[in-house]
Amino acid sequence: MNLQTQKRSPLISLYESKHNEKDVVQPHHHQNHQILYILDGEGICMLDGVENTLKTDCFMIIPPGVEHSIHSHSKTSVLVLEFDAATLGEDIQQEVIPHVFRKACVLQLNTFDSSDVRQLLRKKLYEQSHRDLFWQMALKNSLSEMLIIISRSYTQEAADLNSLRVEQLKRYIETRYFDIRSTEELANRIGISKRYLQQIFKEYYSMTPLQYLTEVRIGRVKKELLETEKDIVSICFEMGFESLSTFYRLFKKMVGVSPNVYRTTYKSK
Repeated sequence: MNLQTQKRSPLISLYESKHNEKDVVQPHHHQNHQILYILDGEGICMLDGVENTLKTDCFMIIPPGVEHSIHSHSKTSVLVLEFDAATLGEDIQQEVIPHVFRKACVLQLNTFDSSDVRQLLRKKLYEQSHRDLFWQMALKNSLSEMLIIISRSYTQEAADLNSLRVEQLKRYIETRYFDIRSTEELANRIGISKRYLQQIFKEYYSMTPLQYLTEVRIGRVKKELLETEKDIVSICFEMGFESLSTFYRLFKKMVGVSPNVYRTTYKSK
Protein backbone atom coordinates (compact mmCIF):
# COMPACT_ATOMS: atom_id res chain seq x y z
CA MET A 1 0.00 0.00 0.00
CA ASN A 2 1.48 3.36 -0.97
CA LEU A 3 1.44 5.78 1.94
CA GLN A 4 1.31 8.78 -0.36
CA THR A 5 -1.84 7.73 -2.19
CA GLN A 6 -4.07 7.20 0.84
CA LYS A 7 -5.10 10.70 1.90
CA ARG A 8 -8.87 10.63 2.03
CA SER A 9 -9.42 7.40 3.96
CA PRO A 10 -8.16 6.18 7.32
CA LEU A 11 -4.78 4.53 7.07
CA ILE A 12 -3.63 0.99 7.76
CA SER A 13 -0.36 0.15 6.04
CA LEU A 14 2.25 -2.57 6.44
CA TYR A 15 5.52 -2.41 4.53
CA GLU A 16 9.11 -3.60 4.73
CA SER A 17 12.05 -1.33 5.55
CA LYS A 18 15.60 -2.61 4.94
CA HIS A 19 18.79 -1.27 6.51
CA ASN A 20 22.44 -2.14 5.95
CA GLU A 21 25.04 -2.47 8.67
CA LYS A 22 25.79 0.93 10.29
CA ASP A 23 22.82 2.58 8.56
CA VAL A 24 21.21 5.40 10.56
CA VAL A 25 17.59 6.48 10.41
CA GLN A 26 17.73 10.09 11.59
CA PRO A 27 15.43 11.35 14.37
CA HIS A 28 11.90 11.96 13.09
CA HIS A 29 8.27 11.52 14.14
CA HIS A 30 4.89 10.61 12.63
CA GLN A 31 1.31 11.68 13.15
CA ASN A 32 0.04 8.10 13.05
CA HIS A 33 0.57 5.18 15.41
CA GLN A 34 3.41 2.84 14.49
CA ILE A 35 4.48 -0.67 15.47
CA LEU A 36 7.81 -1.85 14.05
CA TYR A 37 8.61 -5.56 14.07
CA ILE A 38 12.28 -6.56 13.75
CA LEU A 39 12.26 -9.47 11.30
CA ASP A 40 16.02 -9.90 11.40
CA GLY A 41 19.06 -8.02 12.63
CA GLU A 42 20.08 -5.96 15.62
CA GLY A 43 20.89 -2.41 16.63
CA ILE A 44 19.70 0.35 18.90
CA CYS A 45 16.87 2.85 18.73
CA MET A 46 16.22 6.13 20.47
CA LEU A 47 12.66 6.63 21.66
CA ASP A 48 11.94 10.05 23.14
CA GLY A 49 15.61 10.38 24.08
CA VAL A 50 15.88 6.92 25.68
CA GLU A 51 18.21 4.31 24.17
CA ASN A 52 16.80 0.81 23.60
CA THR A 53 18.33 -2.40 22.26
CA LEU A 54 16.84 -3.90 19.11
CA LYS A 55 17.04 -7.59 18.20
CA THR A 56 15.18 -10.12 16.09
CA ASP A 57 11.53 -10.68 17.08
CA CYS A 58 11.11 -7.53 19.15
CA PHE A 59 8.59 -4.74 18.60
CA MET A 60 8.95 -0.96 18.71
CA ILE A 61 5.80 0.73 20.01
CA ILE A 62 5.79 4.33 18.76
CA PRO A 63 2.93 6.70 19.70
CA PRO A 64 2.14 9.67 17.43
CA GLY A 65 4.54 12.58 17.74
CA VAL A 66 7.30 10.64 19.51
CA GLU A 67 10.76 11.32 18.08
CA HIS A 68 12.65 8.15 17.22
CA SER A 69 15.74 7.00 15.34
CA ILE A 70 17.42 3.68 14.50
CA HIS A 71 21.12 2.72 14.32
CA SER A 72 21.64 -0.68 12.69
CA HIS A 73 24.50 -2.86 13.93
CA SER A 74 23.88 -5.45 11.20
CA LYS A 75 21.85 -5.91 8.07
CA THR A 76 18.30 -5.42 9.35
CA SER A 77 14.81 -6.05 8.00
CA VAL A 78 11.87 -4.34 9.65
CA LEU A 79 8.12 -4.57 9.10
CA VAL A 80 6.50 -1.18 9.67
CA LEU A 81 2.83 -1.15 10.64
CA GLU A 82 1.38 2.35 10.51
CA PHE A 83 -2.24 3.26 11.10
CA ASP A 84 -4.66 6.02 11.90
CA ALA A 85 -6.61 5.11 15.05
CA ALA A 86 -9.78 6.53 13.49
CA THR A 87 -9.95 3.51 11.21
CA LEU A 88 -10.77 1.22 14.17
CA GLY A 89 -13.86 0.80 16.33
CA GLU A 90 -14.59 3.12 19.24
CA ASP A 91 -13.94 0.43 21.86
CA ILE A 92 -10.46 -0.22 20.43
CA GLN A 93 -9.78 3.52 20.18
CA GLN A 94 -10.88 4.26 23.74
CA GLU A 95 -9.71 1.20 25.68
CA VAL A 96 -6.98 -0.70 23.83
CA ILE A 97 -4.93 1.91 21.95
CA PRO A 98 -4.29 4.13 25.01
CA HIS A 99 -3.04 1.03 26.84
CA VAL A 100 -0.75 -0.19 24.06
CA PHE A 101 0.62 3.28 23.22
CA ARG A 102 0.81 4.70 26.74
CA LYS A 103 4.56 5.15 26.17
CA ALA A 104 7.18 4.53 23.51
CA CYS A 105 9.03 1.30 24.20
CA VAL A 106 10.69 -1.82 22.79
CA LEU A 107 8.64 -4.88 23.61
CA GLN A 108 9.58 -8.57 23.63
CA LEU A 109 6.41 -10.66 23.62
CA ASN A 110 6.24 -14.15 25.08
CA THR A 111 6.55 -17.11 22.74
CA PHE A 112 2.82 -17.65 22.18
CA ASP A 113 1.85 -14.01 21.76
CA SER A 114 4.79 -13.39 19.43
CA SER A 115 3.74 -16.35 17.28
CA ASP A 116 0.15 -15.09 17.09
CA VAL A 117 1.23 -11.56 16.19
CA ARG A 118 3.54 -12.86 13.45
CA GLN A 119 0.62 -14.77 11.96
CA LEU A 120 -1.50 -11.61 12.00
CA LEU A 121 1.28 -9.68 10.26
CA ARG A 122 1.40 -12.38 7.57
CA LYS A 123 -2.35 -12.08 7.19
CA LYS A 124 -2.06 -8.31 6.73
CA LEU A 125 0.58 -8.77 4.03
CA TYR A 126 -1.66 -11.27 2.27
CA GLU A 127 -4.70 -8.98 2.40
CA GLN A 128 -2.70 -6.06 0.98
CA SER A 129 -1.47 -8.22 -1.89
CA HIS A 130 -4.80 -9.93 -2.68
CA ARG A 131 -7.28 -7.11 -2.45
CA ASP A 132 -10.73 -8.62 -2.67
CA LEU A 133 -14.04 -7.07 -1.65
CA PHE A 134 -13.32 -7.41 2.07
CA TRP A 135 -9.58 -6.77 2.34
CA GLN A 136 -9.85 -3.46 4.21
CA MET A 137 -12.27 -4.97 6.71
CA ALA A 138 -9.88 -7.89 7.21
CA LEU A 139 -7.01 -5.45 7.89
CA LYS A 140 -9.06 -3.68 10.57
CA ASN A 141 -10.05 -6.94 12.24
CA SER A 142 -6.52 -8.37 12.31
CA LEU A 143 -5.11 -5.05 13.57
CA SER A 144 -7.65 -4.97 16.41
CA GLU A 145 -6.77 -8.54 17.37
CA MET A 146 -3.06 -7.74 17.29
CA LEU A 147 -3.50 -4.68 19.55
CA ILE A 148 -5.48 -6.73 22.06
CA ILE A 149 -2.72 -9.37 22.22
CA ILE A 150 -0.09 -6.70 22.85
CA SER A 151 -2.26 -4.97 25.45
CA ARG A 152 -2.75 -8.21 27.36
CA SER A 153 0.97 -8.89 27.31
CA TYR A 154 1.59 -5.78 29.44
CA THR A 155 -0.27 -7.34 32.36
CA GLN A 156 1.90 -10.46 32.66
CA GLU A 157 4.01 -10.71 35.79
CA ALA A 158 7.66 -11.69 35.73
CA ALA A 159 8.53 -15.26 36.74
CA ASP A 160 11.29 -17.81 36.31
CA LEU A 161 11.57 -19.24 32.80
CA ASN A 162 9.86 -22.61 33.33
CA SER A 163 7.13 -21.07 35.45
CA LEU A 164 6.55 -18.48 32.76
CA ARG A 165 6.52 -21.16 30.04
CA VAL A 166 3.87 -23.30 31.73
CA GLU A 167 1.81 -20.27 32.71
CA GLN A 168 1.82 -19.08 29.10
CA LEU A 169 0.98 -22.58 27.90
CA LYS A 170 -1.87 -22.92 30.39
CA ARG A 171 -3.32 -19.60 29.27
CA TYR A 172 -2.88 -20.58 25.63
CA ILE A 173 -4.78 -23.86 26.21
CA GLU A 174 -7.58 -22.01 28.02
CA THR A 175 -8.07 -19.55 25.15
CA ARG A 176 -7.21 -21.70 22.12
CA TYR A 177 -8.58 -25.09 23.21
CA PHE A 178 -10.61 -25.37 20.01
CA ASP A 179 -7.68 -25.54 17.57
CA ILE A 180 -4.91 -27.38 19.45
CA ARG A 181 -4.06 -30.72 17.82
CA SER A 182 -1.03 -32.18 19.55
CA THR A 183 1.65 -31.81 22.22
CA GLU A 184 4.20 -31.43 19.41
CA GLU A 185 2.41 -28.30 18.24
CA LEU A 186 2.57 -26.81 21.74
CA ALA A 187 6.23 -27.75 22.18
CA ASN A 188 7.15 -26.16 18.84
CA ARG A 189 5.52 -22.92 19.87
CA ILE A 190 7.69 -22.72 22.98
CA GLY A 191 10.78 -24.05 21.24
CA ILE A 192 11.45 -27.01 23.55
CA SER A 193 11.06 -30.77 23.18
CA LYS A 194 7.74 -32.53 23.67
CA ARG A 195 9.23 -34.62 26.50
CA TYR A 196 10.56 -31.58 28.37
CA LEU A 197 7.28 -29.70 27.89
CA GLN A 198 5.32 -32.57 29.44
CA GLN A 199 7.82 -32.80 32.28
CA ILE A 200 7.69 -29.15 33.36
CA PHE A 201 3.92 -28.82 32.86
CA LYS A 202 3.27 -31.90 34.98
CA GLU A 203 5.65 -30.55 37.63
CA TYR A 204 3.52 -27.45 38.06
CA TYR A 205 0.00 -28.75 37.38
CA SER A 206 0.21 -32.52 38.07
CA MET A 207 -1.07 -33.42 34.60
CA THR A 208 0.15 -33.34 31.02
CA PRO A 209 -0.77 -30.49 28.64
CA LEU A 210 -3.18 -32.76 26.72
CA GLN A 211 -4.84 -33.90 29.94
CA TYR A 212 -5.38 -30.26 30.85
CA LEU A 213 -6.65 -29.55 27.34
CA THR A 214 -9.23 -32.31 27.73
CA GLU A 215 -10.21 -30.97 31.14
CA VAL A 216 -10.73 -27.48 29.70
CA ARG A 217 -12.74 -28.82 26.76
CA ILE A 218 -14.99 -31.01 28.91
CA GLY A 219 -15.58 -28.08 31.27
CA ARG A 220 -16.68 -25.96 28.32
CA VAL A 221 -18.87 -28.81 27.04
CA LYS A 222 -20.68 -29.07 30.40
CA LYS A 223 -21.36 -25.33 30.33
CA GLU A 224 -22.72 -25.49 26.77
CA LEU A 225 -24.92 -28.50 27.58
CA LEU A 226 -26.60 -26.67 30.45
CA GLU A 227 -26.77 -23.15 29.04
CA THR A 228 -27.62 -23.73 25.36
CA GLU A 229 -29.83 -25.87 23.15
CA LYS A 230 -27.02 -26.74 20.75
CA ASP A 231 -26.82 -30.28 19.40
CA ILE A 232 -24.18 -32.41 21.08
CA VAL A 233 -22.40 -33.01 17.78
CA SER A 234 -22.18 -29.23 17.28
CA ILE A 235 -20.73 -28.73 20.77
CA CYS A 236 -18.22 -31.52 20.13
CA PHE A 237 -17.04 -29.81 16.95
CA GLU A 238 -16.91 -26.35 18.55
CA MET A 239 -14.67 -27.55 21.38
CA GLY A 240 -12.11 -29.06 19.02
CA PHE A 241 -12.86 -32.77 19.28
CA GLU A 242 -12.19 -34.46 15.94
CA SER A 243 -14.05 -37.68 16.74
CA LEU A 244 -17.56 -37.95 18.21
CA SER A 245 -16.82 -41.40 19.63
CA THR A 246 -13.66 -40.11 21.35
CA PHE A 247 -15.63 -37.20 22.77
CA TYR A 248 -18.34 -39.49 24.21
CA ARG A 249 -15.72 -41.80 25.71
CA LEU A 250 -13.76 -38.97 27.36
CA PHE A 251 -16.88 -37.23 28.63
CA LYS A 252 -18.26 -40.38 30.28
CA LYS A 253 -14.84 -41.20 31.76
CA MET A 254 -14.46 -37.73 33.32
CA VAL A 255 -18.06 -36.94 34.23
CA GLY A 256 -19.44 -40.41 34.92
CA VAL A 257 -22.43 -40.18 32.60
CA SER A 258 -23.03 -39.53 28.91
CA PRO A 259 -23.55 -35.96 27.60
CA ASN A 260 -27.27 -36.68 27.03
CA VAL A 261 -27.77 -37.91 30.59
CA TYR A 262 -25.78 -35.00 32.00
CA ARG A 263 -27.93 -32.46 30.12
CA THR A 264 -31.19 -34.16 31.07
CA THR A 265 -30.22 -34.56 34.72
CA TYR A 266 -28.76 -31.14 35.46
CA LYS A 267 -30.37 -28.72 33.00
CA SER A 268 -33.67 -28.59 34.89
CA LYS A 269 -31.82 -27.86 38.11
